[in-house]
Amino acid sequence: MGRPTVSNRAVLFAVVVAFVTGMVSSLAIRPVHQSAEFAISVSSKEMAQNSRIRWRMPTTFQTSTPVIGENPIYVSEAILQASGGEVQIDIFEPGEIVPTFAITDAVRDRKVDVGYTWLGYDQGKIPASPLVSAVPFGMEPWEYTAWWYEAGGRELTEGLYEPSMVYPILCGITGPETAGWFRRKLESLEELQGLKIRFAGLGGRVIERLGASVTMLPGGEIFQALEKGAIDATEFSLPIVDKALGFNRVAKFNYYPGWHQPFTAFHMIINLDVWRGLSHADKVLLDIGCTAGVTRNLAAAEAHQGAVLEGFAEIGVSAEIFSPQLLLELRKVSDEVLNDEADKDSDFAEILKSQRDFRRTYGQWKSRAYLPRAF
Repeated sequence: MGRPTVSNRAVLFAVVVAFVTGMVSSLAIRPVHQSAEFAISVSSKEMAQNSRIRWRMPTTFQTSTPVIGENPIYVSEAILQASGGEVQIDIFEPGEIVPTFAITDAVRDRKVDVGYTWLGYDQGKIPASPLVSAVPFGMEPWEYTAWWYEAGGRELTEGLYEPSMVYPILCGITGPETAGWFRRKLESLEELQGLKIRFAGLGGRVIERLGASVTMLPGGEIFQALEKGAIDATEFSLPIVDKALGFNRVAKFNYYPGWHQPFTAFHMIINLDVWRGLSHADKVLLDIGCTAGVTRNLAAAEAHQGAVLEGFAEIGVSAEIFSPQLLLELRKVSDEVLNDEADKDSDFAEILKSQRDFRRTYGQWKSRAYLPRAF
């Protein structure tokens, strides 16, 4: 006997109810500060045995990494719970089944159906990808989400990745990274000349233009390179992440603000043929799960950095702040880099214009509605 038919409205209602129930149960299962595995309940294990969809999902960051590594675990568990076990996403560590910087290629070629990554790593193949990942002197996190959901950002990114047969879903976001870890103080940009530094995305292009020797390394390889002197300095992520990776053991000067990445966006990417073959209800489920991931990721990122900074004195780290003059110089070079990239790539130009237009309009609200930083 066939299954009884139900309306789309009924299906969506059931998905939303299940999702909310899953959120409550998953938050009850896992303590806020647990940074290793997302503890899966017995009911989740039982549900997973009846999965209708089961995907392998490689990730860019170790799941033991605070905030940025935890989020895909949260999202996959939320989707499992909300689907009643019908949609299971198995997470694989960086490099375990796919090279860290090759997740988009693996999804495109359908070596895996889905991945979780920072799209800025696609810069060499898709020049505009950093604009949807992190932009020097760019939008703050809530601005980016406003642009993504309400001002065409999502549609522009879908169009950008369609030729690569990849469907992107915004699935996580954090606020600023630190501006880097250095062995000695920086008094001027001239001191970047010849500096060997790990840097990513468009910020890396800016630092490179200022004379630094820029290299790209996965998070798990940075500490060893820093410790052995293969690099002199590094940027990577939030204070809680960088401290967990041990950068403070080698470099004692940690700089702020994170001018190169005022926001850092993460995406779940799905093979486009796979996405097109999903039911409407499954697409909605994935979108809801990732939207919850965006909210929770930003909350976790904002919640824990203050305590890390408070503890810097105890471990001999100095939290330094770039002078306004130095930041003005960095912004000037950043604008030059952005404009040069736009001149070379039409997709880059289109997305950059969209972001700048939105920021100009949004600025009418932002400049008036919020208290100055000093308050």
